[in-house]
Amino acid sequence: MLKDFTKLETFLTVVREKSFSKASKKLGISQPAVTQQIKLLEDYIEDKIVDRKKNGIRLTKTGEELHKIAIKLEKAINTSEKDMIKLIDKDIAFIIGASFMIGNYILPNFFNKLQEEIKREIMLKIDDSEEITEELMDKKVDLAILEAPVFREDIIFREWLEDELFIVSKSPIPKVVKPEDLVSFRWICREENSHTRKIVQEAFDAMGIDCKSFDMKSVVTSSTAVKQMILKTEVDEIPTVSIISKHIIKDELESGELYCARIKGYKLARILYIAYLKDRKHDATIDSIVSFLMNRKRV
Repeated sequence: MLKDFTKLETFLTVVREKSFSKASKKLGISQPAVTQQIKLLEDYIEDKIVDRKKNGIRLTKTGEELHKIAIKLEKAINTSEKDMIKLIDKDIAFIIGASFMIGNYILPNFFNKLQEEIKREIMLKIDDSEEITEELMDKKVDLAILEAPVFREDIIFREWLEDELFIVSKSPIPKVVKPEDLVSFRWICREENSHTRKIVQEAFDAMGIDCKSFDMKSVVTSSTAVKQMILKTEVDEIPTVSIISKHIIKDELESGELYCARIKGYKLARILYIAYLKDRKHDATIDSIVSFLMNRKRV
């Protein structure tokens, strides 16, 4: 009975209109139908709920208790209906998943403007690329922006930005260094399984350089930690260096806190990708966000 709110709605209308006839007009059903629905409620509860009087109606004690329950159910249903309308109208947060460097250092530059552009709330979730890809597959995020893509058949990948990696130091270093000069530095490196470390390792292999010959000062597990450690090193004749994305050190380069260098004859770079599920390739919100991001290739 409670799963079918129609009879309870009729009961509430009778109470509010204080009349069976007025309730029938309000609900657009016949007066006998109103009477029948009240009778079905009484049969279900096994007690009388409404007394009909010449000047209106009066609730019995059981009717008063039922009225309290019906009011609670009506409020819960109205709240649920509003939530459903939000879902239908897409008036819920659009979730962007981003890998650490992108979420922490690139998206904040225009995140608020992106929300204004699509006129919708956006929630940003930051994690490693593999975890964000899994959440995209599970539809827990709507769109992903990745620095280390995990390619899947069900996902569309769009090339977005080129992310160049630089040698960076707190000590002054030349703007271009020779490959053979790399062994003269002290190094702070990323852990072996990181995407940055893999890119650097591939480049060093192509140069014929063995990282094991480096003066390794420490190994850390995040780009932010790399930057902080570099910033806290002492200025020295033998620079302490690391390799890090230009986006992470942009402010420190502009302020003169850090120095950066490229390797002569080599460019350390990777492509950042926008990713979304193939079954959402015609989604208007995704189209708007992708267009917005593609128009900001130079960040």
